[in-house]
Amino acid sequence: MIKKQIRVIGVFFICLLVMIAFVTTTGSYPLPQAYYYTPTPQADGRILYTVKENDTCISIALLNGISEGELRNLNNLQSDDCNYLQVGQQLLIGVLEEPTATTEALQTTLEPTPTPIKGNGTICIYLFNDENGNAMAEDAEPPLAGGAVSVRDRLSTINLTGITDDSGEPICFEDIPEGDYDLSVAIPEGYNPTTVMNYTLNLLPGDVSIVDFGAQPSSRALPIFGDEKPSIFMGLLGILFIGAGMGLWFYVRKLPK
Repeated sequence: MIKKQIRVIGVFFICLLVMIAFVTTTGSYPLPQAYYYTPTPQADGRILYTVKENDTCISIALLNGISEGELRNLNNLQSDDCNYLQVGQQLLIGVLEEPTATTEALQTTLEPTPTPIKGNGTICIYLFNDENGNAMAEDAEPPLAGGAVSVRDRLSTINLTGITDDSGEPICFEDIPEGDYDLSVAIPEGYNPTTVMNYTLNLLPGDVSIVDFGAQPSSRALPIFGDEKPSIFMGLLGILFIGAGMGLWFYVRKLPK
């Protein structure tokens, strides 16, 4: 009887070791997409955006406070042009009503103007239905309503909240002081996160910072993991656990019945 109990305990311990090895060798959720941008108008009044890696039409539109339709109209983008954006490509995102005066003109016609008030910026949060689980906001993936958003500084002197909707517009908190902020999103019931739902952001004066968080329905497959590779230490630890489990298995099998 005792030997039979030892076998049962041994099998349970082996299963436990395999589970621990799986956890220690598995990666974590990828970080949400974060964009930082301060638009500067050209001398002729045009405001241009330079396409970066992983940019999409919807992410560019959200970042610059315009709709995807406006972005398409300003740049004459056809239905599938957003699928072929090139890194370094410049897109028009707006035009000032009056062109910005050149430095030479300012020196000859205007008195020096007061220095603009600095120290404030804008933080925007966008929650999207990450249907394919790749942690990237894509044009075909709709916004996700019902997410509880929180923006808080390190001293908890600023604590801003909001609820996401399906309008396609991010929740933005404007004119808040520069500094480090903790961003968090509680996703609606029935969804699994596909990105980390907590993010620390350093807001600089004049910045417009937008952070995309993703989630997908719980009925879908588990979300994929990011590009982060498990550390060598964790991999070796997993192998050690598996080896210990196999050794115990062979030991238990050799016990007399």
